Amino acid sequence: MGDLVSITTAEHDALARLEERERAVRRGATIQRENDRVGELFILKKGVMMSSMLLDDGSRQILRFLFPGDMMGLSSLAYREAPETLTALSDSVICPFERAALSEIVGAHPRLGALMMVYGQIERAALTDRLAALGRTSAKARVAAVLIDMRNRLRMIDKSITDTLVLGLTQEEIGDATGLTAVHVNRMLRQLEDDGLIAREHGRITFANERALIREANYVDRYQGLDLSWLPAAR
Repeated sequence: MGDLVSITTAEHDALARLEERERAVRRGATIQRENDRVGELFILKKGVMMSSMLLDDGSRQILRFLFPGDMMGLSSLAYREAPETLTALSDSVICPFERAALSEIVGAHPRLGALMMVYGQIERAALTDRLAALGRTSAKARVAAVLIDMRNRLRMIDKSITDTLVLGLTQEEIGDATGLTAVHVNRMLRQLEDDGLIAREHGRITFANERALIREANYVDRYQGLDLSWLPAAR
């Protein structure tokens, strides 16, 4: 949360208590399944994970990609059964914690509770963008938006990332996030490359023309343009 506002020592210590336990998770492992009885919540400490749901035809829809610092499973706070599946896309480290610990933080540190609501609204706006893209934009625009979003989120963690990144996603995973087949994703990546918007080499993607790529994707960075003036004062 320190990437949005400066947090106090007391707030930092309260959040640190949520990370006292660590659990290693291998790539491909699922820590929560859709419709499971809700138990723990999690903070992602290392690696990349995803939130997904299974559709009636057996296909998978990836809802969100999750990065270090993200709280996972918060949508489960409103339900007895989990509405989403959480799966590791890389070898990861998670920090499980009980709901009661979150309740204590919200009670003792209302500004942290407000910031959790802010993150929830950022996530909601990003999901709205994804929904609009699935129904209204081209396949090439959807793939371009995933590339930009992954780069921007990874850059929040690693400031050394500029216009080149290791994506760390399979074409099937990109497809499950964009409603495309892996074959179609491959074709769109080639088109973006042929258009001079990206370059690919040994698993790395370089934004050759970032401005044009953003236009192609109709991309909006939901971490920009925030108004946090209403946040309560820290205790």
